[in-house]
Amino acid sequence: MPTEIFYRIALSKTEGLGKYTLKQILTAAGSAKNVYESPETWQRRLQHRKRRQISISLNDKLRALVDRELNLMEKHNVRMCHYLDSSYPNRLKRCPDAPVSFYFRGAEDFNRSRMLAVVGTRNATSYGIKSLTKILNELKDSDITTVSGLAYGIDTVAHEESLNLGMRTISVLGNGLHTIYPSTNRNLSERITAAGGTLISEFDFSTGPDRMNFPARNRIIAGMADAVLVAESGIKGGSIITAHIANSYNRDIFAIPGSVFDDMHAGCHELIRKNIAAIVTSGKELLEMMNWDTVTQPVQTQLFPEISEDEAFVFRFIETGKKNIDEIAEHCAEFSPSKLAGILLSLELKGMLFALPGKSYSTEMQ
Repeated sequence: MPTEIFYRIALSKTEGLGKYTLKQILTAAGSAKNVYESPETWQRRLQHRKRRQISISLNDKLRALVDRELNLMEKHNVRMCHYLDSSYPNRLKRCPDAPVSFYFRGAEDFNRSRMLAVVGTRNATSYGIKSLTKILNELKDSDITTVSGLAYGIDTVAHEESLNLGMRTISVLGNGLHTIYPSTNRNLSERITAAGGTLISEFDFSTGPDRMNFPARNRIIAGMADAVLVAESGIKGGSIITAHIANSYNRDIFAIPGSVFDDMHAGCHELIRKNIAAIVTSGKELLEMMNWDTVTQPVQTQLFPEISEDEAFVFRFIETGKKNIDEIAEHCAEFSPSKLAGILLSLELKGMLFALPGKSYSTEMQ
């Protein structure tokens, strides 16, 4: 009898289904197994939303592909995180183009309270490396998890320095987990998982590092984090793409400035000039702008986890009754949209708030 994971992989390999449609089907069905075994349920629930009838079925070719993938996953200790799982990254789940599922090796821990993506050029200069190392050293005691792409240059520095400082780090790959690209980072990837970090890929196990995969990989890096730090970049490149994607997700963007005589810093300067990124020259500045430097204090210690003063301010307002996002933003006008979004997400992760339809929030599940 096929298992839930079998059906999940089968859905991921079914052609003609977009991410948005598949998420609708899964939400209506309740499980991947129900998509196949109880189609009348979700088809009836979605009938008013779709103009055409959707039919999903298994065939021998698809079964063989799924069996092969399952065997490879078992052999190489790879697991799948699915949109329906409670462990699925909450930040990523809010992104409209979030993957329905992804494969991972290492710790299944994607919802830490402070997640910082670090991106930059593959051709890192001595200045870029020293600047990033300085900032990470100043963040080492702030319980931050770094997210990067395991590429040459800045990505490698971000992962290595995080490990050296005892910080947890997550790597998002642009290829399947059958190999490490670049191969020179194979030992680094093993260090990441050994230290409690994770390797992630939305691609099938044997997918190679095709250049078309990396923009897709970048959206996951941006979506998993609270903020993105662009350490060093020319005017074009994957890190600039990641920054713009993160901006579309309403994430905070930071950029390290550099010499006006070096084109390697032109991308960071352009992000700053266009008010997409804020200048950051120290870990202290980043912590202050992210509101990660506040000393937390308990509110009703017996009932709730420790929260900051700003979180308590937002919570007390919503505690008086269900509020929509416009009411909350008006009451909390001193907070930037991105900071308010971070506070709301933090309160959700702590189980103190519930997001409701219509962009509303309540302290009670409805």
